Amino acid sequence: MTRDSTLVLGAVAYDAKVVPIWEGFRRWFAEHKLAFDYVLYSNYERQVEAHLAGHIDVAWNSPLAWIEADRAAAARGRRARAVAMRDTDCDLTSIVVVRADSPARSLADLRGARIAVGAGDSPQATLIPMLHLAAAGVEPGVDAEIVRFDVLLGKHGDHIGGERDAARALVEGRVDASCMIDGNHLLFAREGVLQPDATRVLFQTPAYDHCNFTVLEDARAELVDRFVELLLAMSYDDPAVRPLLDMEGLKAWRQGRTSGYQQLERAVDRFDTISGWLARVGAAQGS
Repeated sequence: MTRDSTLVLGAVAYDAKVVPIWEGFRRWFAEHKLAFDYVLYSNYERQVEAHLAGHIDVAWNSPLAWIEADRAAAARGRRARAVAMRDTDCDLTSIVVVRADSPARSLADLRGARIAVGAGDSPQATLIPMLHLAAAGVEPGVDAEIVRFDVLLGKHGDHIGGERDAARALVEGRVDASCMIDGNHLLFAREGVLQPDATRVLFQTPAYDHCNFTVLEDARAELVDRFVELLLAMSYDDPAVRPLLDMEGLKAWRQGRTSGYQQLERAVDRFDTISGWLARVGAAQGS
């Protein structure tokens, strides 16, 4: 199997389950006559740089990595495109949670509070919630203390350990509020980390989107088109497919869209999140 005939995917190894996930997809694609392989990276910045350098055809990107890829490509006169995403990547929200006895009734009431967030590069548990705090007049780090739980920086919050630690800090009284994605709020309740009667949701963000498969303008169209065609044809009712979809946390693949990244775009600009990385990557590419 040669590189010329193989679609190569890049993914970030945020958890040990990533290997069996993509091994399963590799076997399934082979059965459907698509030569497919994958390369794992330790962080999204490295993956985006490898994509720009032509080492991979498709990147399984976090929402922040999508913005990095899109902006870095545009800076070189190139174009990035989101070709597919999970149904579970669409229309998510983040929440700010307080203890049930908290006097806070709005984000503005968190002035002077200690607010727990996830990893500093987490879109869902840090960047997007902080954008709404700032919009409410509570400037992060100025009007309120931000307590970051930097579990596995570079993985953009895909490892939910930071969010779980932030939730525990709220329960233990070490912070006044905690930020997390709505799905993890439900998970932490099932785990017993959060007791429903002991906490309440203070604020919920508008909907946004999460991960996508990203390609650049010079991607080999025949391989990418076949890849997307096979993804969209996967049926949860197919017993051969269901375990793969369950491992990757979805019921169906959808066409990629980028309209759901506007909040994160504003947060990235508001907090100057990636300018240093973009400058470094630009200098490296131009040398």
